[in-house]
Amino acid sequence: LQFTEEKLGQAEKTELDAHLENLLSKAECTKLWTEKIMKQTEVLLQPNPNARIEEFVYEKLDRKAPSRMNNPELLGQYMIDAGNEFGPGTAYGNALIKCGETQKRIGAADRELIQTSAINFLTPLRNFIEGDYKTITKERKLLQNKRLDLDAAKTRLKKAKVAEARAASEQEVRITQSEFDRQAEITRLLLEGISSTHAHHLRCLNDFVEAQMTYYAQCYQYMLDLQKQLGSFPSTFLSNNNQSSTTPVQSVSSPSVLASASASLPSVSNSVVTSGLSELKSSSGSRKARVLYDYDAANSSELSLLADEVITVYSIPGMDSDWLMGERGNQKGKVPITYLELLN
Repeated sequence: LQFTEEKLGQAEKTELDAHLENLLSKAECTKLWTEKIMKQTEVLLQPNPNARIEEFVYEKLDRKAPSRMNNPELLGQYMIDAGNEFGPGTAYGNALIKCGETQKRIGAADRELIQTSAINFLTPLRNFIEGDYKTITKERKLLQNKRLDLDAAKTRLKKAKVAEARAASEQEVRITQSEFDRQAEITRLLLEGISSTHAHHLRCLNDFVEAQMTYYAQCYQYMLDLQKQLGSFPSTFLSNNNQSSTTPVQSVSSPSVLASASASLPSVSNSVVTSGLSELKSSSGSRKARVLYDYDAANSSELSLLADEVITVYSIPGMDSDWLMGERGNQKGKVPITYLELLN
């Protein structure tokens, strides 16, 4: 009745003090943003909604979700299987296997990031929503009920006509006022804990940043190692990739991006390779070259190659621009330029 009369404007309402109102709005604001950050972090760490729901169900049942390959691991497995099918001795098969192994490493780093972030970041946030904030909500509802009791007692006191009724109503107001004050104090103490919640969540945020930093550093290192394993592609190889052989490689990306990439990543300068090859073509001399990938000879005029071996190469007048003659001991035959790195 008291609540209905307040809504209709027929009864007065005891207002909470400004400090308590501020604490309540700070708690509500904290709850709202904690939920949003928590949910979006879950989406970031596990983009597949079905997998998220499955993990949630298993968590509620207090059982461990079945371990499945994640996306990088699955891609890695496909690459390794394809590489074995095409032949580990072929350039493409060999490269696929190396890429697949790296994807699997990234998948493992992915798992580690999810696990660490769940323990150090998501769990404390969820504990606040499901623990501390639920307690605050319960005590706040109690405070609301105590306030309604107090205001109902005040209304009865105003309406009391005879002295006995007034005395009883005054006694009721005193009791309900002390109960309201006590509940307001309990609620205030709980709400003042929100500041320490912020401090705790700040430490958890630092842990999350550290986990991400570790993950991205690992991924960068894995890709760097993979790039070294695959070797650096000379310009002629890049120009075969849907470009005419006259197109300079620099058009693939903006000069600033290329400059920064070449400053940080190990690669063979395209101009050095090109000038080295043209010099070799025009002279009758020979040079040493390191083999970048395995190569299976297509016929008896070609020479089969093994990655990382060093052979002697030279040019014959009228030879196709993409090939050189290669020699290893008493074996010799044509070798593709794109599989070689000229040595000084």
